Amino acid sequence: MKLLAATALIFASGASAFAPSSSAGRLINAPRMSETAVEAPIAVEFEELFPPPPALPEMSASIPFLSRPAALDGSLAADVGFDPFGFAKSREDLMNYREAEVKHARLAMLAAAGWPLSEIFDKKIAMALSLPAVVDAADRAPSLLNGGLGKVSPVYWVGCLALAAAVDSYGIMRSKSGNYRGAGDLGFDPLGVFPKGEDGQKWMQAAEIKNGRLAMIAITAFAVQEAVSHIGVVDETPFFFFPLVQTLKEYANAGYIN
Repeated sequence: MKLLAATALIFASGASAFAPSSSAGRLINAPRMSETAVEAPIAVEFEELFPPPPALPEMSASIPFLSRPAALDGSLAADVGFDPFGFAKSREDLMNYREAEVKHARLAMLAAAGWPLSEIFDKKIAMALSLPAVVDAADRAPSLLNGGLGKVSPVYWVGCLALAAAVDSYGIMRSKSGNYRGAGDLGFDPLGVFPKGEDGQKWMQAAEIKNGRLAMIAITAFAVQEAVSHIGVVDETPFFFFPLVQTLKEYANAGYIN
């Protein structure tokens, strides 16, 4: 009996040596659990740092019944997918058109301010300098539709061309440098109003191009309005350009106000 008990005890201890214990199981499973725990945060962190780009809309935001032009991907400020005639065939074409748009927008903003100012002050300045006035009897500024461009001194036109050529040449040289930030960047910011952050810069660029587009429409409307009505803009809408008291007095004298 003692021999049988000893033999059974030896077999039991030998079997337990080959059976996996709970501690051994924990050691085997531990690396797999740690791998799973590490892989999940890495994947989440990668998606947070490098989120997938948003899907571009298929239709144009400005003309919903037309497809969005392929070159207009929303990266430019104030890009609303407006290219109904498909002028921008590539990214290079798009940047060339944006460069031209920015230049025309800035000129239009200057013209939209200079047009009525010339109609207000031209006769006064000409009288002070004993020179003939450039605006006509109806206070209309010279234009292709109004005529009167021959009254402007050739020296003025030469100066305008020289200044435009100088600015354009400087813009071309700057575009080839490493400091060029995009279309229309001349590095001109004497008051330091251009934001430092990317979001602020894009907002400022969008504000400039939107005001420039409005100015291009306004300056065209000035020329057409004066050609049709034969009255200067400042005289046809005086409440925009003269003090309110003066405007009301003129309206009263004309019989509009009783």
